[in-house]
Amino acid sequence: MCGEVYFLHFISLFIKTELVVTVAPTVFPRVGYSILSFLMFINTLLSVFNNGLVIIVMLRNPSLLHPMNVFIFSLAVSDLMIGLCGSLVVTITNYQGSFFIGHTACVFQGFSVNYFGLVSLCTLTLLAYERYNVVCKPKAGLKLSMRRSIIGLLFVWIFCLFWAVTPLFGWSSYGPEGVQTSCSLAWEERSWSNYSYLIFYTLLCFLLPVAIIIYCYFKVLRSMNKLNRSVELQGGRCSKKENNHAIRMVLAMIIAFFVCWLPYTALSVVVVVDPELYIPPLVATMPMYFAKTSPVYNPIIYFLSNKQFRDCALEVLSCGRYIPHEPRSVSILMRPLNKGSRLSSLSRNVNMHSKVLPL
Repeated sequence: MCGEVYFLHFISLFIKTELVVTVAPTVFPRVGYSILSFLMFINTLLSVFNNGLVIIVMLRNPSLLHPMNVFIFSLAVSDLMIGLCGSLVVTITNYQGSFFIGHTACVFQGFSVNYFGLVSLCTLTLLAYERYNVVCKPKAGLKLSMRRSIIGLLFVWIFCLFWAVTPLFGWSSYGPEGVQTSCSLAWEERSWSNYSYLIFYTLLCFLLPVAIIIYCYFKVLRSMNKLNRSVELQGGRCSKKENNHAIRMVLAMIIAFFVCWLPYTALSVVVVVDPELYIPPLVATMPMYFAKTSPVYNPIIYFLSNKQFRDCALEVLSCGRYIPHEPRSVSILMRPLNKGSRLSSLSRNVNMHSKVLPL
């Protein structure tokens, strides 16, 4: 009889333990985690495929690695790392329903996404600035060389490394966010150390790049319009189709940039302005998910939108069976828009895709 009592007591404890494990409260409904896992799986596939294709195409065609195109290569590398270190990990953790791989992995994922995301953002800024130089300041554009491009990229990678490393040494920190299946900067940490980091981070790593990108592409479009008017006044024929294409590409770049980074920045501003504000877990998570989509559309906007690069990509995908129908031009370097000797050549070549932009 006594044995039966102990046995029943053991069974009851076992059942209670199982109930605690299986019905433990979650931050997000299980179906929500499944949906996030599926979406991030698609995002991971597209990120790795698109950026891997860009890297392979450039490595197989060394003639593509011109000074301006090196920025595209750097962008593809950083975006590929976001896909592998960010989107892939989040796919697995959402499938599991928690960040089950430990605190060290959490810090590593937060560091990686922050670092490579900043590299991607600053590379886009550097690319916009150099395009502005080539189009609007011909003398500065002519100085663009492989050495200058590499020095610029080294500065970007080191500058971004500083902002990614400092949270490891106490200026802000990395930790779980939102629905607890991904890690990033500790937005929810209420401390002056975190606030100061977020303020400088927002100013130098978002607002400054945004201002540079908008200014540079605004000047590029204005220079294009002036050039087209000059061509028309001298009896040439400008291509409205090409001009509209360039405008659409500039708008696509700016809109994609804002979709990716604006939610991320808005969250940091809100945390600083109103420390007592409660942010729902899903709302706190979404900015990082938006940032992780940038590796999907960056290769499309900055690489695959150029016909010559598409031809190279099709050759790789078809194992050499695809033969382009037009002569290949391998540089996406924009032509300087100064008047004089270049004006007549531009009017003769107004229908070429590389007249002003491959934007």
